[in-house]
Amino acid sequence: MRCSFHGWLFDVSGQCLETPAEPASSPLCRNIKQPAYPVVEKSGVLWAYMGPGEAPAFPAFDCFVAPDAYTFAFKGLWECNWLQTLEVGIDPAHASYLHQFFEDEDRSKAYGKQFRDASTDSDMPMTQVMREHGRPTIEVEPVDYGLRILTTRDLGNGKTHVRVTNQIFPHAISIPLSQEMMLTQWHVPIDDENCYWYTVFTSFGKPVDKAQMRSQRLEVYELPDYRSKKNRSNDYGFDPHEQEHKTYTGMGEDINVHDQWAVEGQGRIQDRTREHLGSSDKAISAYRRLLKKSIEQVKQGERPLLAVGPEEAALLRGPLTIDGISANDKMATYAADTDHRRREGAQWSVQAAE
Repeated sequence: MRCSFHGWLFDVSGQCLETPAEPASSPLCRNIKQPAYPVVEKSGVLWAYMGPGEAPAFPAFDCFVAPDAYTFAFKGLWECNWLQTLEVGIDPAHASYLHQFFEDEDRSKAYGKQFRDASTDSDMPMTQVMREHGRPTIEVEPVDYGLRILTTRDLGNGKTHVRVTNQIFPHAISIPLSQEMMLTQWHVPIDDENCYWYTVFTSFGKPVDKAQMRSQRLEVYELPDYRSKKNRSNDYGFDPHEQEHKTYTGMGEDINVHDQWAVEGQGRIQDRTREHLGSSDKAISAYRRLLKKSIEQVKQGERPLLAVGPEEAALLRGPLTIDGISANDKMATYAADTDHRRREGAQWSVQAAE
């Protein structure tokens, strides 16, 4: 990398190699070194390790091992602290309200859209499930990569809606998008009051239609800042007629806009002394305990969760993400069985989560 001011040249380790404006015999560059961080490209995203020592290895998650044709990456800017943006992604109950659609979309038009497909093993649209069943049962299980969140909704007639989502420590989520696609999303601070979300969509079926995915997102996000066209300045596109007849929020059909309003509306940094956590917030409570525990581990010189070497990372697969409808008598194994079926039919070699 060469500096545009005086032409100084630096290598990838930050060592200065040339100071062309100095005398030819000058030893100045030998003593000049800038901070430098190792960078790796995976799934269309550049990853930099900015901590001490060796960089942790990448887990063998689906989003990292899938061929390029089966992944698509995008990002967006939210103007608030990263932690509150992460927490909305591990709150299963809000989908029945914040993301409620009064009518269900034709499945043929659902490609690339959250909650617009039908749940696996059914013809029931996800939007119908969320709209009609607003009191989910939520269970949270600690796992090697963070937390697994099992959300069930009793549909009656011996059927239960099963949705498995994940918190990947420290700042990511992994959730189902549709029957053939899932997404993994990282919430990365720019500073205390702004952050980017980075999402990698991964398909187990056909290769991702990247042109369509990009076109959909550019309807809402403007380059080069990836700022939403719907934001604080225009009330997130709020339309009272739409709110009365079409959606719960009246803010359009893009799920990210709904979430953006919810997290930015809490303030740049949420005042958690004024919140009232309920039983549906158990995943958020579990994550906060995990985060505080990990902070103490780092203070004591211990490795936090997911700071692993290559051998351990190779064993971290999946994670399992499912949105489907099960017969009640098959509930115990439904998620694992459905995940196994999807992986058997995948168009690329994919190993099941342990």
